[in-house]
Amino acid sequence: MAVMPLREGDPARIGRFRLTARLGAGGMGVVYLGEAKDCGQVAVKVVRPEVGDDQEFRARFSREVALLTRVQGLCTVRVIEADTGAASPFLVTEYASGPSLSEQMKSSGPLGPGMLYGLATGLAEALVAIHAAGVVHRDLKPGNVLLTPQGPKVIDFGIAQALDSTVLTQTGMTVGSPGFMAPEQVS
Repeated sequence: MAVMPLREGDPARIGRFRLTARLGAGGMGVVYLGEAKDCGQVAVKVVRPEVGDDQEFRARFSREVALLTRVQGLCTVRVIEADTGAASPFLVTEYASGPSLSEQMKSSGPLGPGMLYGLATGLAEALVAIHAAGVVHRDLKPGNVLLTPQGPKVIDFGIAQALDSTVLTQTGMTVGSPGFMAPEQVS
């Protein structure tokens, strides 16, 4: 994951976390590298102000936080703190340092047998933990798997769904990344 300098207008702090760099940005928010004395480096996902006022989006973000908090795997990122009711809602997770599987394959080509074994066992552990928590990730793809020195870490539960919950998507709406969606999801 690329670490970029903070930009003009980026906050210096979110809650008790000092922000030191940008890790990425999307339509719904910005992910920063942050730190706190008691937990070291963290990833801080901050919702963009223009979507933070949307009650439907806040409900989705609150659901993402609740689902991710339920997942307790070695190969998934751990929630440290969140405030979904703040003026700028945020989610703080452990910082998983390393390129995404997608970035690794683009820069170095196919993975070797040893790395594939570690990836397969790590992803299997992550999926067991995710499903044991009653969660379906719904966007497991190379861009959402970080290759850390400790092994792979599954990230981005933004469109995850609890197995026992009602769906917040509209009828006929497809959610996920084409090419990586389960066949039953496409149907």
